[in-house]
Amino acid sequence: MVFLTPEAWAALASVFILGAMSPGPSLAVVLRNTLAGGRSQGVATGIGHGIGFGIYAFLAALGIATALSIHDETEIVLKWGGTAILIWLGITFLRHASKGPQTGKIDNEGDSSDVTGFVQGFLVALFNPKILAWMLALYAPFIEADVSIQTLMGMGVLGMTIDGTWYVTVATVLTRGEGIQKLRSKSHIIDGAMGLLMFLFAGLLMGGSI
Repeated sequence: MVFLTPEAWAALASVFILGAMSPGPSLAVVLRNTLAGGRSQGVATGIGHGIGFGIYAFLAALGIATALSIHDETEIVLKWGGTAILIWLGITFLRHASKGPQTGKIDNEGDSSDVTGFVQGFLVALFNPKILAWMLALYAPFIEADVSIQTLMGMGVLGMTIDGTWYVTVATVLTRGEGIQKLRSKSHIIDGAMGLLMFLFAGLLMGGSI
């Protein structure tokens, strides 16, 4: 059985953190529900998103490990496919960063229900195509055919914990006063960091360093 090194776990954690902080549909839903239904609905949305993301993270890792164990060529496909996706994501993030701070308003219309918020957060995590592409690319360097089920579950738990913690924090802390505006004003910096990180991982993946 293969287990990840502490360095690999740290690398995954850093990507999960930046990925959660990167503005997109998930953040928009959390902010909208917080404004529409108050802090409790925002927290429920964040918890739902974290659970959905954790399930997604585990299933994606399990799928890649299974494919590797069945087809020897999968490693080559993941390497080239993952590199291509990383480069595409890097370009996308840098394009967003080049637009500067976001100044648009969040739509605050919606059903002020904690259950609705939880379901919306859960579903946006499961049906966000950017998350799928991002996971397929980022998991490629870390997963092998004989990776342990404990490691795969750990990936899911790590993703769920980081993702859920971030969005609950957004709902409870960053939405006070001008917190939302401050977060959105820094969105281009976060996107720029994510873009550079995607290119770095693409280079390391092609070079066989990870």
